Amino acid sequence: MPRKQRRVVFTVLFRLGTFLALALVLSPAAWLLASVVAKAVPHWRWSVLWTGLTSTGGGLLGPVTGTLILMAGVLVVAGSVGVLAGVHLSEMARPRKNGAEGGTWLRMASDVLSGFPSIVLGYVGYVALVVGLHWGFSLLPAVLILSLMVVPYIAKSTETALRQVPTAYREGAEALGMRTGDTLRKVVLRSAAPGIVTGLLIALAIAGGETAPLLFTAEFSRTLWTGALVHAHGFGYLTYVVYTFWDTPSKQANYLSYDAALILIAMVLLLLVAARLIVARTQRHSESRAR
Repeated sequence: MPRKQRRVVFTVLFRLGTFLALALVLSPAAWLLASVVAKAVPHWRWSVLWTGLTSTGGGLLGPVTGTLILMAGVLVVAGSVGVLAGVHLSEMARPRKNGAEGGTWLRMASDVLSGFPSIVLGYVGYVALVVGLHWGFSLLPAVLILSLMVVPYIAKSTETALRQVPTAYREGAEALGMRTGDTLRKVVLRSAAPGIVTGLLIALAIAGGETAPLLFTAEFSRTLWTGALVHAHGFGYLTYVVYTFWDTPSKQANYLSYDAALILIAMVLLLLVAARLIVARTQRHSESRAR
């Protein structure tokens, strides 16, 4: 076979392989999405969003607001720590005199932390925060443990996004006399915004979909959040409803489980749309957009 034909055949096979890999990734997600929608939509009622949860059914006002509060807390705590850690590893961890890359121990600690099972972190939170510090099952232990779990992902994605910014951007800013802080804030971080937002989005998705750490740190409560960070005697969140109510004898509880799963999917989709809008606004004057 001539070389040109081999290249054509290889290109076609490679494209077919990529489409097959994409189908293998999307098929389970589409199947899960279709299953949740098929079970939730026939019995969906909008009042579930503003009705409190009761022993006989009710709505999901408490778990919905609790999940949003948890995600907001993770965004503040883990987002601040993770982004700053990524900035430090990318911009401030100088190479050593022997040529080794700086920040080796911090990267190793981050990799080790990302490998811990979530249920182990939840148990650590129970021993150290709930029992050790006598905080009880409440919001603050849950936010801290979820933040501890997702900080490595945010730090890694931030570092990767910053390292992908062309060196010419930094050199150009330095040639124009910009200070290091201004260069980082106005040039580097703006160019790396899509990668950073993606890391934050992944962190929020992980935090919103976790159950095991919350069982150890927040337990569960049917009532609305009272505003207390500690000593709250439980905290409501959607994943507990999905995890617990789906196989109970009560049909109403089963419907609430399906509704909670659908609401979680809708939250993730809204996060995706919001992230895309933020990135589009941030990059509206970028070189790629201008072309």
